[in-house]
Amino acid sequence: MIDYNKVLSKTAIEMKPSGIRKFFDIAQSIDDIISLGVGEPDFKTPWKIREAAISSLKLGRTVYTANAGLMELREEISKYFKRTIGMTYSPVDEIVVTVGGSEAIDISIRTIVEPGDEVLIVEPCFVCYAPIVSLSGGIPVSIETKAENEFRLTPDELREKITDKTKLLILPYPNNPTGAIMEKSDLEAIAEVLRETDIMVISDEIYSELTYSGKHCSIAQIDGMRERTVVINGFSKSFAMTGWRLGFMAGPKEVIKHSLKLHQYAIMSSPTTSQYAAIVALQSCEKDIQMMRDEYNMRRRYIVDAFNKLGLDCFTPQGAFYVFPCIKSTGMTSDEFCEKLVYSKKVAVVPGTAFGKCGEGFIRVSYAYSINHLKEAVKRIGEFLEEIKNN
Repeated sequence: MIDYNKVLSKTAIEMKPSGIRKFFDIAQSIDDIISLGVGEPDFKTPWKIREAAISSLKLGRTVYTANAGLMELREEISKYFKRTIGMTYSPVDEIVVTVGGSEAIDISIRTIVEPGDEVLIVEPCFVCYAPIVSLSGGIPVSIETKAENEFRLTPDELREKITDKTKLLILPYPNNPTGAIMEKSDLEAIAEVLRETDIMVISDEIYSELTYSGKHCSIAQIDGMRERTVVINGFSKSFAMTGWRLGFMAGPKEVIKHSLKLHQYAIMSSPTTSQYAAIVALQSCEKDIQMMRDEYNMRRRYIVDAFNKLGLDCFTPQGAFYVFPCIKSTGMTSDEFCEKLVYSKKVAVVPGTAFGKCGEGFIRVSYAYSINHLKEAVKRIGEFLEEIKNN
């Protein structure tokens, strides 16, 4: 018999499964469940986008594209950056179309990180950063943000974690799971620290279009930061295109050139049909984005108010489509709260610890669901809290 402990990667064996998927899988096994656990828009992909995909199939456009993506799509992405964050990226050698934002995160980290390099990860955060850093031989270093600072990274928190081994900062704003944002003044303060170093930045801006307080600002816009920043974005969240698996990255040509090699060997090219659809998404779907953003904004206001009325202190998010209420008043850990809630009231949410140790005492709730769905979930959570109080 083969001993798999000897042949499998120790890093892969020791890697913990995603805390998000755990509760998603539980939810799948329970009838009449209300799941607020997955960050997936409940809107259908706008018809114009679907129609473009259908048209491309009818025309037989089913072959590989250029490794970096269709030139027409890269040109539209370049225009998108110019009109949204005022940045100019060449479609020729500063943009790569990827399989979702997740691949862009993966190849950008692996392009920059070598064994022994320290990577600063702002937490709470999306679950994939630390595992990819570890697979690259790097050392994930958590920077824990706090509710009292609206989960924003502060210059002092950053300075405290920088060492002579620090290679990269991963900056995930608007933030999943907290919904926090970094305003221009916040980013300028971070840039002031980084300009004194050789530290690179990966700015994960997948929720940039879902900003409810002013206009999204990228750290790449700050003086001196373009040359050290890789900007990651995609179509999944803003355009309701999760299953289309299409993202993109932009940055200094030297970084993009080597990231493209990783993309070539691992993927070759992103899905052709999705790329043709994405061209139309960028050309003609601003009104669709606005409609979805307005709907999310209404749900955001409702769910924050609802949790505060239930006695669970809830930070008001300014981006993405998540809230991060505090459940410390219940006396339960995040995992205990979520497990008891899902089995007793059939409501699935995600423990804050899935997004880093500093998420203990919080839960992540997605409001990318209909208002009726949210109202029923709030009702059941209220019943759950009453039962806890009376026991």
